[in-house]
Amino acid sequence: MGFRSQTGSRRSGQKFQKAPHEKSKHKTQKSKIKGQFAEETPVLSPQEILEKTAERLGKLGTQTFALSPFSQYFDDWLVNLRQVIAEFESYPGVNTDEAFMKERTQIFSDVEGELAKRRLQEAELNTSAKALADNNHLLVETDASYASQNREIAAKRNGEIERLTRIVQELESELSLAQKTKTNFLNPFAKNTKAQNVAAANQKLIASKSELEITVQNFAVEQEKLHDAYEKKKLEIMEKVRTLERQITDIEIDTSAPVRKATSESFIEAAEALLQRKTSSPR
Repeated sequence: MGFRSQTGSRRSGQKFQKAPHEKSKHKTQKSKIKGQFAEETPVLSPQEILEKTAERLGKLGTQTFALSPFSQYFDDWLVNLRQVIAEFESYPGVNTDEAFMKERTQIFSDVEGELAKRRLQEAELNTSAKALADNNHLLVETDASYASQNREIAAKRNGEIERLTRIVQELESELSLAQKTKTNFLNPFAKNTKAQNVAAANQKLIASKSELEITVQNFAVEQEKLHDAYEKKKLEIMEKVRTLERQITDIEIDTSAPVRKATSESFIEAAEALLQRKTSSPR
């Protein structure tokens, strides 16, 4: 009984252990599977690496931005560019050298500087566009103000001319009446009184006609001054409008496109030169 118990205990313990040859077999199978995966991972040739990188850079170089301000797309574009270059550098067999790293740094510095300039240009253009809208509005206000002031002067002129014309007409009637007044030829004082009345009425008439004429002239001068000031101000505003219009003619044009294309081409040339140096250098 005791022997059976010992045997049973030994068998029970062996259930949870693998024999040494089974462990070795399992490791061999793992190594084979790992080796199969390693063999299935393609290793790109330098030419394939260059073609793949050039294709991605070409797409970035010809990428178009939909709407202005185009500077809103610059940061994302730079991120994508850095990703492409980082992926190129990570390929097995692409060992960057000092010449490539120097050129890489310079290209990034150049494109970032150019895009920064275009950010400022777009900001200035947007400011100009707002100024253009403001000046167009000011032009409308100037026209309206001139028309209102001109009407006001015309109404004042018409009222004053009407008043003075009525006075002239009354004085003409008074003069006519004085001239028609009959006097006794035998009474010299009556004759003198009539002459004095006629002279006084005539003097008043002359003065009123002169005032009427001067008033008409003054209103004409006032209107001319108003018109000259209006034309001068309008001309200044229109000149500003034309200048601003010239400044923002390119606001809907992405001026960064040639810069981005040149940057992509520069990186393609740099990558090509690096791989050429690697393949031609002695091992």
